[in-house]
Amino acid sequence: QVQLVESGGGLVQAGGSLKLSCLASGGTFSYYAMGWFRQAPSKEREFVAAISWSGASTYYADSVKGRFTISRDNAKNTVYLQMNSLKPEDTAVYYCAARRGAALTTGSVYDYWGQGTQVTVSS
Repeated sequence: QVQLVESGGGLVQAGGSLKLSCLASGGTFSYYAMGWFRQAPSKEREFVAAISWSGASTYYADSVKGRFTISRDNAKNTVYLQMNSLKPEDTAVYYCAARRGAALTTGSVYDYWGQGTQVTVSS
């Protein structure tokens, strides 16, 4: 059983930056592909970014491409999401997720989820 704990959320002005972290425990972190998803009020959960177990492959939603960067440190059991040039529409609860196998963009195939961290971008 893998436990995931996100941190790093907060309130930031438009144009600012935040770096989210997700610490994993209870499993061999390097076995898992990791993803970041977000859910805004009254909206469906959506894919943000994903990274393969080795970090060699990364994937991004079109809405964040060029602004967000996903990375991982397998020695620290941590995946990161660097968010730059933030916009008010990035406001959401951000979740990290883990799955064995390939990094995918569909949330339903992920097996483990964190509790989420709130990101609020003011205009």
